[in-house]
Amino acid sequence: MAPARGASDAELGALRALIQRLIEQQYQSALFWADKVASLSQEAVQDVYWLAQCLCLTGQHHRASHTIRSRKLDKTHPACRYLAAKCHFTSKEYQLALDVLEKEEPLSERLLQPSPGPCDAETHIPLGIPPHAIESSIALLRGCVLEAMENRALAAESYREALRLDAYCYEAFHMLTTHHMLTAREERELLASLEQQGSRHDAQLLRFLYQNKLKKYNKPKPAEIPRSLERLSENLDVVMTVAERHYYNCDFPACYTLTSAIMSKDPYHSSCLPIHIGVLVELCKTNELFYLSHKLVDLYPANSVSWFAVGCYYLVIGQKNEHARRYLSKSTSLDRMFGPAWIAFGHSFAVESEHDQAMAAYFTAAQLMRGCHLPLLYIGLEYGLTNNPRLAERFFSKALSIAPDDPFVLHEMGVVAFQNENWKAAHKHFTDALSKIKAIGNEVTAEKWEPLLNNLGHVCRKLQRYEEALEYHQQAMMLVPQNSSTYASLGYVLALTGHFKSAIDHFHKALGLRRDDTFSLNMLASCTELYVGEMEPYVGPETKQEMLSCYNDHLSMVALLGAEQAQRDADSSSVSGIRPLDSSVESTTTASTASTTASTASTASTATASTAAAVTARTVTSSSSGTLGRPIPFLLQHNHQLHHRVTPIRLAPFSEETSSTLAELAALTATNTTTNTTTNTTNTTTNTTTSSTAAELTAELTEPDMDLEPNDSGDAGGAAGTP
Repeated sequence: MAPARGASDAELGALRALIQRLIEQQYQSALFWADKVASLSQEAVQDVYWLAQCLCLTGQHHRASHTIRSRKLDKTHPACRYLAAKCHFTSKEYQLALDVLEKEEPLSERLLQPSPGPCDAETHIPLGIPPHAIESSIALLRGCVLEAMENRALAAESYREALRLDAYCYEAFHMLTTHHMLTAREERELLASLEQQGSRHDAQLLRFLYQNKLKKYNKPKPAEIPRSLERLSENLDVVMTVAERHYYNCDFPACYTLTSAIMSKDPYHSSCLPIHIGVLVELCKTNELFYLSHKLVDLYPANSVSWFAVGCYYLVIGQKNEHARRYLSKSTSLDRMFGPAWIAFGHSFAVESEHDQAMAAYFTAAQLMRGCHLPLLYIGLEYGLTNNPRLAERFFSKALSIAPDDPFVLHEMGVVAFQNENWKAAHKHFTDALSKIKAIGNEVTAEKWEPLLNNLGHVCRKLQRYEEALEYHQQAMMLVPQNSSTYASLGYVLALTGHFKSAIDHFHKALGLRRDDTFSLNMLASCTELYVGEMEPYVGPETKQEMLSCYNDHLSMVALLGAEQAQRDADSSSVSGIRPLDSSVESTTTASTASTTASTASTASTATASTAAAVTARTVTSSSSGTLGRPIPFLLQHNHQLHHRVTPIRLAPFSEETSSTLAELAALTATNTTTNTTTNTTNTTTNTTTSSTAAELTAELTEPDMDLEPNDSGDAGGAAGTP
């Protein structure tokens, strides 16, 4: 029998070229020829590697790993070690994958050493792959394995190691940024270290592309494209980053225009889908969201974004929060690291005021997204809604340390300061947030910031800056014209400044928009009474003459009855046997009687003049001398108290000037208290009507409890809906 003849180098080279061509298109054909070449070359390392690669591409992961590990190639060749570990990772055998990667050197020792250099020439497989790229791939895979095992700290170190080895390893940068593993300071340091690699042109390109992926919600600003890279302006990834800037700046129409253009060119752009779904939720485009979610579920049922879209649809239509939680839970089960699904899951509980469940979801998101401030922001909102401002302030402070320039966080810090009655600190936080928004440069401020302007008006009213308060409330009305709370706030400030007619008009508009607004209803009644008190009654000359004539007749009758009563008393004393007075006493009595008669006439003329003045001034006088005032029938009686919902926020009291003014007006409008006077001469009884005194009315108009405007971030107090 003739000895076996090995294939020549030329034949093996031709077959290897065939395998590399087939591996790009026909996996089964490539596997067939790779198996034959490995036998012909007597299992050369390069051919065994290609055989395992073909097995991995055809889904035979365990067979591929066994092909490498049975020959112990994973201990001597980094490329083989990477491929074997990747097969175990794809099969979700994370511990086995980590054991293969750390076969030579434990990870703890590797992280303490400098970045590894190139592989030795003896262990490097001449596959056209640079040695540093292989080491970078190994570090990247190690990070994925550690993250799957929920060891996020070491995973972040592995991702950074992969970037130090190869600055073009975008997957490592993507994992660090999208999973929020780094703080803003750590991201800047990483970006600065990457710029030192490569040429000057490459450094500029890396800086532009990577910087657009950093935290776009920390400091809202427009995206800028360098002139040397203007051709990238039409690139879908670059357009998507611009759309994200618009989204985090709350310019939802502009964001929707860009994301729709991206989806028309690439209907399933993976990076654009979460932003596009979010803007559809903000704009309440339920039909389009329904159609998109069904398409995604049909095409990508194993993708977490598909079920995230379904959950968002049920969340936005309302009254379907149970369905929303079901699909959002499925999204998180498919990808536990998908932060938007966890935040939306918490929102589904928050809209039903289930604060404990909402905070549980937000806490999970905070653990998974260490470098993101949004979960901390929403946790603080929930604590604020449960009347725990101290814990709310603690979480807002943590969020502020991560994103010091985010206007949503600054706004919520202002709300907490307002609840603590620290008006100056609240004013500072609100103005800082407004300055960050104005720095964006948009011509029209988004409707999302209407609560911020209203809250600035509340704080200015607390500080007795009524003109500024009116200006801020009017700006808020320009953003959201049909808001009953804004009308009520404007009416309240106008009432404090004494413009009761304008205040009444605004309270009427507030009640027209929301009938159950108790605050506006009670303030309307109080302002109406004060406004009526300011008006002078019209008393015609005929009416005045008639009143004076009746009053003079009344005084004459009183004098006549008094004289008759005195005569009867004198007759009675003589009949009863009482000793008559001596002459001196009689003369004194006669003089006293004459003096009394003259005094009565003088009193009558004086009382006549004072009564006319009292009628003109809308006041009613009552004296013990029998002088009776004529009540004016159209005086209003203030007999109600203001009742408002008790909240932790109390508004500031009146200033001294305003209080004195209201006291004077209340004194003019209050109905006089008329005492019941029964005399032996007239047997006339006057009904007593008691109304509120000036002090009571002023106390009722001291500032009642009102709520600050909510931030729409899925929530009250808030935010900006924060997206």
